[in-house]
Amino acid sequence: MHTFVLMRNKFWWTLPVLIWVLSGCEKDMPMVEPSPYTYDPTPYTLTKPVGLPAFPTSDFGNPLTNEGVDLGRKLFYDPILSADSTLSCAGCHHIEFAFTDSDKVFSLGIDGILGVRNSMPIFNLIYTGLDPAFGGFFWDGRALHLEDQALLPIQDPVEMHNTLEAAVAAVQAQERYQKDFYEAFCTTTVTSDLIARALAQFMRTVVSGNSKFDQAFNAVPGVFLTEQELEGWMLFNDNEGADCFHCHGINGGLFTDFLFRNNGLNDASTYTDFPDPGRGSVTGDTLDYGKFKTPSLRNIALTAPYMHDGRFATLDEVLEFYSTGVHDTPFTDPFMQKAYQGGVQLSDEEKEALKAFLMTLTDTSFANNPAWQNPFAE
Repeated sequence: MHTFVLMRNKFWWTLPVLIWVLSGCEKDMPMVEPSPYTYDPTPYTLTKPVGLPAFPTSDFGNPLTNEGVDLGRKLFYDPILSADSTLSCAGCHHIEFAFTDSDKVFSLGIDGILGVRNSMPIFNLIYTGLDPAFGGFFWDGRALHLEDQALLPIQDPVEMHNTLEAAVAAVQAQERYQKDFYEAFCTTTVTSDLIARALAQFMRTVVSGNSKFDQAFNAVPGVFLTEQELEGWMLFNDNEGADCFHCHGINGGLFTDFLFRNNGLNDASTYTDFPDPGRGSVTGDTLDYGKFKTPSLRNIALTAPYMHDGRFATLDEVLEFYSTGVHDTPFTDPFMQKAYQGGVQLSDEEKEALKAFLMTLTDTSFANNPAWQNPFAE
């Protein structure tokens, strides 16, 4: 009798403790075995530059934490995600070039095979993927969310040429990641979903908005645009000038409309004339052939070569194309209003002024941010 009462009292005393232990992780996290690590994530404080619009209120179902971002940065720089452990995400996205692949037209995969599109920069991605109408990531928008984008290069036979199963197993085998995954996601069990979530968290923290233009636009003392740069800014916004603003308007400081457009790069009379179908390969709509995502003009001095196929090695070549080389085809975007005459027909002086303005969009502090640099080099 007394023994039963004692056992019953002991049971009711330990039940709240048991419930507390089991509820230590977030509800959407898997139940795991007891761990020597602590799960107590700290919300990540992402500071918005004055020149950029407010950050999205959505956390994309993947809220930023210090632990998740730190894990994502390690995975971004770790070649372990590739099949032969030789190529990391950073292998094709170098911080000193705004996370593009230096001056390469196409990136080289682990098997020595060149890609078919120029490596896109990584910054201000937190603003992308909010509205399906604006497409998503990559030149063709095939990944709607950053978590989807993060896993595709790993599986691409031209890039990292791995499987998700093999990548997960490789990370799981590294004891150094056990603590990181537990602290970020309350489990030592690695999954492809958690790898994607960590990578996406890190990439969303890469925010660029501290260029000379931003400083001058926001009246930072002592920072002013020169007369030539101001002339370029006016040409940028002039329908009868360079007419850049229709696709690359300031848009809250982002310098992209996030849409997919055909800017007259190719002389095409039918959709089969495009060597790369672009957006059309995703939607299947022949009217989308030859359309590619409008890139941001921020950090343009760092991201050569230009266009989805890297055909222009210099910014001078880009400006000459928009001035005299635009193809007027049934597929050319209506916003290319001067396509009928080959382009906007800028004088040499106007091209120099426009170039001077575009150079003011480069964030010189970008590559020096220690939060985005290689953690294994510290």
